[in-house]
Amino acid sequence: MIRAYSWPTPNGHKVHIMLYECDLEHEIIPINIAKGDQFGADFLAISPNNRIPAIIDSDGPDGSEISLFESAAILFYLANKTGRFMPSLAGDPRGHYKVMEWVMWQMGGIGPMMGQSNHFRNYAPDKIPYAVDRYVNETARLFGVADTRLGETRFLGGDDYTIADIACFPWMRGWERQQVSLDDFPNVKRWLDEIDARPAVKQGLEVLKDKRRSSPPKGKEWEIMFGKEQFKRR
Repeated sequence: MIRAYSWPTPNGHKVHIMLYECDLEHEIIPINIAKGDQFGADFLAISPNNRIPAIIDSDGPDGSEISLFESAAILFYLANKTGRFMPSLAGDPRGHYKVMEWVMWQMGGIGPMMGQSNHFRNYAPDKIPYAVDRYVNETARLFGVADTRLGETRFLGGDDYTIADIACFPWMRGWERQQVSLDDFPNVKRWLDEIDARPAVKQGLEVLKDKRRSSPPKGKEWEIMFGKEQFKRR
């Protein structure tokens, strides 16, 4: 049994989708990041960076319990656990590292840049044109990188659907909110449509759907998510 501590964000949805794709028995434990659940001692014990998602697997590699934080680490772990959605290092080392490249591309590029773009456009108390332009333009550049890649291969990691796609899709599906036009990125559009049609993806995106925000955080919630509260050493 895998217990996933999560919230309906792109990083959370990566793990939700992977759990359904691998048909793994699991339980979702909501961590309300607007209320400060991520700062609780129990959660910090498994996610010391106070970020979702995190998991506890009661049947770890040696048969005993193991916990993991960081969404990419969780995807690698679940891929290795199930033997699915990532080429094996022994059987296809080139394919293995190609998938790893694109997962790292998401972790270092798509996620942070789209996150910053969203923050400076929608949550920052002061609108800073330089910051908005920087992150909007960088997001568009990254979509261009993906579009070029997807003009060469069916999926980001190659011919097969892998954790590279699972990592990137929950972020890139938000293209419209990022001031990106898919008219400029037809290969990305084809890829998004194909992944969006997968039953496990549809299931994963429904997880904690009732918890999604309908408006930006204000007051105490804003302070928890973006103010001094989040920067305290714990």
